[in-house]
Order: sequence, then C-alpha cells, then structure tokens
Amino acid sequence: MKILVLVFHPNMERSQSNKKLSQSISNDSNITVRYLYEEYPDFKIDVKKEQSMIENHDRIVIQFPFQWYSSPALFKQWQDDVLEYGWAYGSSGNALHNKELMLAVTTGAPEEVYSSSNQENITIDELLSPIRATSKLIGIKYLKPFVIHGVASKSPEVLNNQYEGYYNYITSD
Repeated sequence: MKILVLVFHPNMERSQSNKKLSQSISNDSNITVRYLYEEYPDFKIDVKKEQSMIENHDRIVIQFPFQWYSSPALFKQWQDDVLEYGWAYGSSGNALHNKELMLAVTTGAPEEVYSSSNQENITIDELLSPIRATSKLIGIKYLKPFVIHGVASKSPEVLNNQYEGYYNYITSD
C-alpha cells in the first residue's frame, strides 16, 4: 500500500509533535511525506500536481494540529482547490473511489476538553465531521482518525510512545 501524508502545519520549525510524527514515518519507501505550508507558502496550490499525488497513492493521511477547533487554513484552501467537480465528485468525479482517508490530529488541550460532558459540549469526532461528510461526498473511505490529545502537557516519554505508534496506525489494515 502506498501512503501519502500531507502535513498541514503552519510552522514546522516550532512544531514538536507534528515534526516528530512525520519523522517517525519518513524511513518507509511506501510513505511519501509532504509539507504543504513549505510547498505553498502563498496558498497558490498546484492542483494538477496534488491530484496526481493522490492518484498515485492508496491511502491519504492528512496530518495537522487542531487550531481553534479546526484545521489550519491551508487545508481548507487545499480542499477547495484540489477536490474539483468532475475529478473528486459529480457524475464523472470518481478519482478518489477505492482510496482511503485518515486524519492525524494533535491537540494542545487534554482529551477531556473534547467530550460531550465538558463546557464546550462537543467531541473531537463531531468537530471533524465536516471532513467525514466531505469524504462521503467524494467517495473516499474515511478511516478512524489518529489523535494525540494534550501534546502541550504530556511527558516526553508518553508522547514518544504515541509517536512510535503512529507508523503502525497509518500502515495497518
């Protein structure tokens, strides 16, 4: 299985968790890791290049830090530009059929913040539901997200175990 990991982090130099996640998977020849903020700092996305990358992989992993209960802005721009009518959806838009989509998300806040019993009264799955709905529209199989909560407060040992588990998670059936 060929896996494409698209990292949407606006400042990888300052990142600890997303940097370590992408480093933990970079030695596998079946995994292509791309840093989209480095590729498109001006938000001018090469649609044909992105579509070609997707077409040449079986599983697409979208990796990003959760910011203000959502994904970074470039991911939304990428969706708007790349998932074109006639390619990703519509009567002839079937380029993503028989492919899989997985999200890899880090949050600064602990897991209990993203529960239906907390003051926000909303779960991480509910916050990610627009991406799940888009997946259904474009015909890509949505897989259970890989989420690391509380990266700002966990010990390095705990985080390192989670980083090591990332590779197994994104490559497993």
